[in-house]
Amino acid sequence: MIVDNVERSRFELAMPGGVAFATYRRSPGVVTVIHTEVPQALSGQGVASELSRGLLEMIRSRGEKVIPRCKFLAGFMAKHPEYNDLIAAPK
Repeated sequence: MIVDNVERSRFELAMPGGVAFATYRRSPGVVTVIHTEVPQALSGQGVASELSRGLLEMIRSRGEKVIPRCKFLAGFMAKHPEYNDLIAAPK
């Protein structure tokens, strides 16, 4: 389950072996995802994809948009066009 750790400005996914997370900056209606990190013990198991899917669904449920500055999240979104509606329009 994805948790929004507001105090640390990151989405977290706790699993046996560690906590995967994606750091962000928030502005009204927009979440800029900066970096995704997965513990080495969990690498290659699809954890970053699970984290990405979960955080995007959370953003959608809140009616927010996303700016994917993180290379992993940007690549994930490119492969999953069902999330294109979440991309914030350029200002």
